Amino acid sequence: MKEIALKTGNTDKHLSQIAELKSRYDDKQKAKIAKAANEFESLLTAMMLRSMTKTTGGMLGEEGYGNDMFDTIFEQQIAVQISKSKNLGIAEAIYKKVTGEEMSSAIKKYDSKQVDIKIDAAALPAKVKPNNEALKRLNRFDELIEKASGEFGLDKNLIKSVIMTESAANHKAVSSAKAKGLMQLIDSTASDMGVKNVFDPKQNIYGGTKYLSKMLRQYNGDLKLALAAYNAGPRNVEKFNGVPPFDETKNYIAKVLGYLNHFRESDS
Repeated sequence: MKEIALKTGNTDKHLSQIAELKSRYDDKQKAKIAKAANEFESLLTAMMLRSMTKTTGGMLGEEGYGNDMFDTIFEQQIAVQISKSKNLGIAEAIYKKVTGEEMSSAIKKYDSKQVDIKIDAAALPAKVKPNNEALKRLNRFDELIEKASGEFGLDKNLIKSVIMTESAANHKAVSSAKAKGLMQLIDSTASDMGVKNVFDPKQNIYGGTKYLSKMLRQYNGDLKLALAAYNAGPRNVEKFNGVPPFDETKNYIAKVLGYLNHFRESDS
């Protein structure tokens, strides 16, 4: 395959033929445009690295079994990290050319793992306000919740709502069914999610969020079905072809949604 020399003297020239679209985009569409622009910048950066190391036979040299393959892997990973830390401004230029807007910090942090939750905001039950002591406990885990939210693409307020409903933010909580910790994981679920210590807040929040995101994807973003599966198990959701007719599960869903209504309003 013939090597293509890369010239990057005038990056704007490569963008000049991109069609300028005047239609408006919603946040989800903007996020996808930003993701594509960032991926293009990473690819371009990888090509630049390859061009710069061409005379030395690659990053690892010409000799050595599999060096060409490892070169490609390292170039791609280094390019991604360069784009994340000190980008070249190419992604922002593409984004502005397409949308006519600057790329906001929120859009830059878009995660392709983001789960689209289907819930009618107008149908949310009355707000449920946590008591002050529980809220103080919950606030101690803000950083862990933020990280889990970004890792699995879940609304941080949903994670908070589940924690409040499950344990009132008591990381030492144990239920009569032997569910444990902040997000009340049973041993089998904890093991499946890679949690070794359910009483470690970091591991528990990570495992609970991972499981909840799994349920949301399994039920195509239907929040009520995902919460029903989290509470009563997916087998019961399948058995009853919807939310199981258990008072505990119905009350659980209503309480989580009530907290969610409260936290969302507090954020606005």
